[in-house]
Amino acid sequence: MAKRSKVPATRSPATPKAPRNALKVGAGELHTLFDFLRYAVSRFNAAKLVFAHGTTDPVAEAAFLISETLHLHPDQFESFANARVTIAEGKQILDLIERRIATRKPAAYLVNRVYMRGLPFYVDERTIVPRSFIGELLDSHFGGDEDGTSLIGDPADVESVLDLCTGSGCLAILAALHFANASVDAVDISKDALEVAARNVADHGLDDRLTLHRGDLFKPLDNKRYDLIISNPPYVDAEGMAALPRECRAEPKIAFDGGTDGLDIVRRLLDEAKQHLTTQGGLLCEIGRGRDNLEAAYPNLPLLWLDTEDSEGEVFWIAAADL
Repeated sequence: MAKRSKVPATRSPATPKAPRNALKVGAGELHTLFDFLRYAVSRFNAAKLVFAHGTTDPVAEAAFLISETLHLHPDQFESFANARVTIAEGKQILDLIERRIATRKPAAYLVNRVYMRGLPFYVDERTIVPRSFIGELLDSHFGGDEDGTSLIGDPADVESVLDLCTGSGCLAILAALHFANASVDAVDISKDALEVAARNVADHGLDDRLTLHRGDLFKPLDNKRYDLIISNPPYVDAEGMAALPRECRAEPKIAFDGGTDGLDIVRRLLDEAKQHLTTQGGLLCEIGRGRDNLEAAYPNLPLLWLDTEDSEGEVFWIAAADL
């Protein structure tokens, strides 16, 4: 999941006198990026929007939408927070704010953009908006950092990676960039999602190392084996599906629905992964809030639960030898 955009903690103490042609919003006037941020946050709070698509709160989402309108990376917002916005730019920002409220679509769909680990990716309604913790875990647990901590040894020795349920291809791309010597296969059952993934693969110049496959999990791969399998599969249980917020209902249902207990796909991954792993390989899988159900279903499986900056016990690792 993308990191929260940086925004200044307080507004500049001195507010410049408004120009005669300042853009008016109700009884107020907006001038700077920070003014538009404050206005957007107020509107989002009043509309009771849900934030679950790369941003986790109204401040981060407002900064994201404003930055995209102005062709800035979200990390640049703080540097330009007190810069003036032109009348034309202001109208575009206000239109985007109102569209977010009126449609309840994820912000990423409105601007066709999402960031993971600071990198931009194209996204639209053909695929789920990616917000996985796996990208962060690749850096923190598979990096071969100076203290030697890595679940898979030296990342330079990883020659093959598989991403199942790839969606827009973001995790497969992050894996290809992280494991510089690896060839990467990415599989999804959705033709529409793979069209989005193909665009992202091309945008990041990885056509020569990353191959997309259409099919049901391992079926299009024959007997090929991998040093690492990653997956962020559908894992929402029946109760969760019934309670999905309107924003999430704009996304493809197939990308969420994990069956009654959320483990339909996860069970298949655990049952079939060993046949597609090298002896020193392993499976890295995200399952959201399904830990209790999974541990009850597989009480003797030695799952290693990995935490991130914003999650606890939502991603597990298991070595091939333990499957």
